[in-house]
Amino acid sequence: MLEEGMQAPDFTLGADDGSEVTLSSFRGSTVVLYFYPKDNTSGCTKEACSFRDTIDDLRALDAIVIGISPDGEASHRKFREKHALPFMLLSDPDHGVMERYDAYGEKMMYGKRTTGVIRKTFIISPDGTIGKIFRKVNTATHGEDVRKYLEDRTEQEL
Repeated sequence: MLEEGMQAPDFTLGADDGSEVTLSSFRGSTVVLYFYPKDNTSGCTKEACSFRDTIDDLRALDAIVIGISPDGEASHRKFREKHALPFMLLSDPDHGVMERYDAYGEKMMYGKRTTGVIRKTFIISPDGTIGKIFRKVNTATHGEDVRKYLEDRTEQEL
């Protein structure tokens, strides 16, 4: 199980623009890596739009937002276009990266045990370590919650 302070597992996945993206290529920047179940569903749309609505503040804090779900690149492209999402979405159809990040497995949904994507967000520090794990996410306010965390972290570093 991943914990704060550990090295974030590196990976390469396909992006919505057809490129391949490797996590370690963002060393030197803070990465907001969020895992979500499915494009264009109500909770996932709220979460993505909350990041969209705070993107200027997140960028001012030198943060790069990356979303990952099992959906394919074409679905991601449509999702980005429909909601004007100004960050990349990566496709993990076999759940390999999600499993390494403990973001896929057994969970409770509507009172039933099921297997699927576990909504989580990892703040990855410029040195590649995990600075914060959001294990519980309020989809409507998550972008703002991440912004507040990053602002508080930045103030503590000064």
